[in-house]
Amino acid sequence: MLDCLRDQFDVSREVCYLNAAAWSPLPLVSVEAGRIGAARKARPWEAAGGFDEQQIARARTAAAALINAGPEDIALISSVGYGVSTAAKVLDLPAGSRILLLDRDHTSPVLEWMARNEDGRYELDTVSPGEDRDWTAAVLEAIARPGAKPVTLASISCIHWSDGGLIDLDQVQSALKAQGGMLLVDATHAAGVLDIDVERLDPDFVIFPTYKWLLGPYGRAFLYAAPRHQQGVPLEQTSYGRKRVRAEDAEYFTDLDYAEGARRYDMGERDFWVSLDVASTSIELLLSWGIEPVRERLAMLTRTIEQGLSERQVPVSMLREDLRAPNVLSLGFPEGMPDGLAKRLAEQNVHAAARLGRLRISPHVYNDEADCERCVEALGAVLR
Repeated sequence: MLDCLRDQFDVSREVCYLNAAAWSPLPLVSVEAGRIGAARKARPWEAAGGFDEQQIARARTAAAALINAGPEDIALISSVGYGVSTAAKVLDLPAGSRILLLDRDHTSPVLEWMARNEDGRYELDTVSPGEDRDWTAAVLEAIARPGAKPVTLASISCIHWSDGGLIDLDQVQSALKAQGGMLLVDATHAAGVLDIDVERLDPDFVIFPTYKWLLGPYGRAFLYAAPRHQQGVPLEQTSYGRKRVRAEDAEYFTDLDYAEGARRYDMGERDFWVSLDVASTSIELLLSWGIEPVRERLAMLTRTIEQGLSERQVPVSMLREDLRAPNVLSLGFPEGMPDGLAKRLAEQNVHAAARLGRLRISPHVYNDEADCERCVEALGAVLR
């Protein structure tokens, strides 16, 4: 199993940080990459010709490796919301489309469709899990609901952001394809942790940011667009989204056809060196550790906390291990979450997040068993 990597972060022993699902700390090498990038921006005349293209290619390649995609299938974007808006513009779903959403899913895969549905153009079908909290079963049941029209698109997270529920994308995709439906995946809490293989899964879009599990900066995200969706009109109009619009050419608008591949969907001002270097460095570091070893370690940490809470009979509820993501342990409370619980824990330097009436605990590779024990002790003291 992967060892604790706390020494690669600026996380002191006194800090019990279990909030990667909100925002992760940067590894030390990524902090240094940011310093170098900022210094380079301070003296841009020293940057070698073509440097920006090299950095862009590096980031595209790193992101593609996370999901077994080709670099040409990856667009550099600013956020998951940007990616969903791009997908919505490309798809331009017909009136009457049935769009599957998750109940209380994060804003990004939901609000775009709500905004486009102000005139009741679509049939938005919001899925809630049953008492067993099995998200996969609920989604499959919704897809196959007797009398319902076929699903045109499922726009869903594969890990629910508040309760940590895990959705089996392979099963969902199989059910959607049987109806001719499409799949858009918000992989915010999955990229870098789960095994997402777009070659095998064949989703229509997969979108993920860097600032959580990928240990990167804000304002950096990636959009995978399946080749069948790479002929659309981008959300923004940029020079590099076209085949040849170059300031150094004698003629400016040389070839206005859109660029090949997903790069046409790149955001404006994509080549900000500082955050681009930081994102690439963090992803490459994570890939060097291996996604499977990272997943195994995070599963061990959440399991250790679960066992500690159960052994001490701390009055909380948790999803079964087979129904939840390996990197998120979300606690429910029989009588409701006590007011200010996250703040009271933070006062003991134990950091977790309140999310929709639950306490979301999300460790990463800088955490160890001592952090787990400290979390259990702190919760036990506060809740008794």
